[in-house]
Amino acid sequence: MPGENVPAKGQEPVPALGTLMVDTQERVGEFRGEWCGLWSLRPVTGGTEWTVAPEDARPASAEQRLRAKTARANARSRGEVL
Repeated sequence: MPGENVPAKGQEPVPALGTLMVDTQERVGEFRGEWCGLWSLRPVTGGTEWTVAPEDARPASAEQRLRAKTARANARSRGEVL
């Protein structure tokens, strides 16, 4: 739908689903959606989602994305993540 992810004036752009984001506590999580002005992130190795204000999140760096993908692969090999 055109204009679906266009932010209102003064708001952060909404990332695509699955984008790896980092919050102010340096936790890396997959972007899962927006609800009531907050973004929902989920750990890449599975677990409980948490919410973060858009201004307190940023896209993960290349190093952080690589570490997150490695952690997920390791968790899968241990049978912790399907």
